[in-house]
Amino acid sequence: MSKAHKAQSLLDPGILRPAVVDAFRKLDPRLLLRNPVIFVTEMVAVVVTLLFLRDLAANPGEASFSGQIAAWLWFTVLFATFAEAIAEGRGRAQADSLKKTKSELVARRLKADGVTETIAAPDLKVGDVVVVSAGELIPGDGEVIEGVASVNESAITGESAPVIRESGGDRSAVTGGTQVLSDEIRIRITVAPGSSFVDRMIALIEGAQRQKTPNEIALSILLSGLTLIFLFVCVAIWGLAGYSGTVISVTVLAALLVTLIPTTIGGLLSAIGIAGMDRLVRFNVIATSGRAVEAAGDVDTLLLDKTGTITFGNRMASDFLAAPGVTPAELAEAALIASLSDETPEGRSVVALATGDFGIAMPEARFDAVIGFTAETRLSGVDIGPRRLRKGAVDAVLKFAGLAEQDAPAEFRRAVEQIARSGGTPLAVADGTRLLGAIHLKDVVKPGIKERFAALRAMGIRTVMVTGDNPVTAAAIASEAGVDDYLAQATPEDKLAYIRREQQGGRLIAMCGDGTNDAPALAQADVGVAMQTGTQAAREAANMVDLDSSPTKLIEIVEIGKQLLMTRGSLTTFSIANDVAKYFAIIPALFVATYPTLGALNIMGLASPQSAILSAVIFNALIIVALIPLALKGVSYRPSGAAALLRRNLLVYGLGGLVLPFAGIKIIDLAVSALHLV
Repeated sequence: MSKAHKAQSLLDPGILRPAVVDAFRKLDPRLLLRNPVIFVTEMVAVVVTLLFLRDLAANPGEASFSGQIAAWLWFTVLFATFAEAIAEGRGRAQADSLKKTKSELVARRLKADGVTETIAAPDLKVGDVVVVSAGELIPGDGEVIEGVASVNESAITGESAPVIRESGGDRSAVTGGTQVLSDEIRIRITVAPGSSFVDRMIALIEGAQRQKTPNEIALSILLSGLTLIFLFVCVAIWGLAGYSGTVISVTVLAALLVTLIPTTIGGLLSAIGIAGMDRLVRFNVIATSGRAVEAAGDVDTLLLDKTGTITFGNRMASDFLAAPGVTPAELAEAALIASLSDETPEGRSVVALATGDFGIAMPEARFDAVIGFTAETRLSGVDIGPRRLRKGAVDAVLKFAGLAEQDAPAEFRRAVEQIARSGGTPLAVADGTRLLGAIHLKDVVKPGIKERFAALRAMGIRTVMVTGDNPVTAAAIASEAGVDDYLAQATPEDKLAYIRREQQGGRLIAMCGDGTNDAPALAQADVGVAMQTGTQAAREAANMVDLDSSPTKLIEIVEIGKQLLMTRGSLTTFSIANDVAKYFAIIPALFVATYPTLGALNIMGLASPQSAILSAVIFNALIIVALIPLALKGVSYRPSGAAALLRRNLLVYGLGGLVLPFAGIKIIDLAVSALHLV
């Protein structure tokens, strides 16, 4: 997890002060209409406030009780809006840190005559080419079209380690506001100012576009239904009281309604959803909707694009296979020298393998001729005195050496065949007419990915690799990566059809990808996770963007999704369960004067009917505040079966919801009595 997105403390003044102001702003009934439970509570608070004002003028003896009830009802509403404001404030704190990266940037735009001009970054247009040198900030989102450089993306990803950005491949995308640390690159701007990745991140983090998820809507309907039921119950109790000759004030009935409806979960519901998106941000994942976060908790199948997602994206040299009479060190040295003029990622990987694993020193000799790699010749090399070193495609090198395929040594042919059969790409190295051996280029699986896929399997998620490679190569990479299945020679249409087929079977699908060819599948998947280093089309099609470009980040995404669902379910269980304790506190207090035998239900031994009612209302308000940290942090997730989770949920939050209110209401009752509040 990145250290850049640490969770802010609830006591952080930078979050607390704006949240208090926002809590009062959210008392606007037009805003509270989205939360029926809290809206009803506010309307009840208005009624009781009016009754308090009436009592203050006509019956001062009753004003103290109705005034306290009114005050605690307003506190109940305020604490609920405060919980939502705190959650939103944490998101805004993340957005503010991103806004700091958007200083007044300037750009060196390349004109048609090859000369650069300095302009303000906001004046850039899509298609402009800018030059960025070491120490300069990249002025806008784009792609590298020339050069290679080390880039510090910590302002965006929070990771201190620099990354390589180069033209071609899957590492060409750059983000405005990041800093070039070395060399010089030319970048084509692909996104208009104001619509950059950072701009969209800020808007998403601030939660302005957050929509309720289907499960959240269903829960809201349930809570609204319970509220309506308890409204009828209170009206029925009033009628029963009138029939039995018991006098029950509207203030008491209002208190009864608010304490019986599920105000606890109603007050925390918005905070739970917003906090789920905020937790993703702290894992360097930006979600475009709460629906995607929730869906992640129920994912059955994960599809991963191979190139750039499971593998590094460019084929890299992994081994030198020497021909008869040639030592591996001799082959490595020749391959190194022949690759110095090859600026492709594959050529650089040959140099890295020779200097790293074989310890070959970089040559100091001057070359008589340098042959750069081209797509036409498909080879590179140098001439040093009598030596003519070449490295490249097997057929191109054989042609250079004047050899037919059947004239090559049998050991060389077997090595080439072995590389091809394993899904790799063979390159040949020659010194004039002498074949020195072959180089094994392969898709390198990202480190630690096999263990992460095993963890996904333990969570019940099936992993499927999708690739355009032939079945032989696909099978080799799938086996090395440890995925459950693979889809070879997959076109964008094949990926889309596969996802739709799985969805028709009732399964929720997640897709990880980084290329334009992944965009349709990312858009169709229930959870589409694009790599930050991927193309603009992929990032726009997905509903999540992983700033670390780690395909196994889905483990954290799934855990956060499950945590969101568990937190909502746990607090709903607690909210409904603690209503039982309020029954025992208030119902006996209402009718004990008329039916003394109901005193047997006063198992808490509350001091008086008024004290019981006021204590229940106070507890109802304070429990929302007490549960805000849990709503924001989330219930801890541990992989286990649904039955085990249900038992744990009922034991901890169901039983806790029954027991805690008994103790809490009793303690408050003792305080109310000691302070003579009623």
